[in-house]
Parts: sequence; C-alpha cells; structure tokens
Amino acid sequence: MQNTSSSKAQKSRLYWQCRRGMLELDCLLQGFVNTDFDALSQSELVLFESLLKYSDNVLLEYLMGRTVPTDPGMANVVAKIRQSSVY
Repeated sequence: MQNTSSSKAQKSRLYWQCRRGMLELDCLLQGFVNTDFDALSQSELVLFESLLKYSDNVLLEYLMGRTVPTDPGMANVVAKIRQSSVY
C-alpha cells in the first residue's frame, strides 16, 4: 500500500492531467478526482491513468455516453466518472 504522501502526490498529479482545456472534460474529470477518486481500487486507478492518455475527442465521446469502451474494466471506470458528475 502507498503511503499517504505518495498517494496525495499521485492524486495531485492526476488532477493536473485532468486539465484538458475543454470545459466539459475539465469539469467531469476534475470533479471525479475531487469526489470519488479515493474510492478507486488499484486496478481501477491503473485504468483511470490509462484513460487520461486518450485524446480529448475520445474522452468526450465516452464521458458523454455516446460510445462505450470495448474493455469492460475501462467501461466500468467511465461509468463511475459519469455517475459522479452532477448535470
């Protein structure tokens, strides 16, 4: 298990990576990190980090529910992000 300081550093680093320059993505991703990030399992955390490597267009399609990732684990993480947002 990670110690608290490394967990905080990782969360801070990922929060920064959630700044995409597209307001919709910024709100969804940063909101998720602020509210539900700490509840992710280690495998979900790895998938979340992978998700942040996707292009903004793909992320927007996933997070708006227009398309669903083919990987079930990734689809689960996307669903968690969508569920954490308040429209």
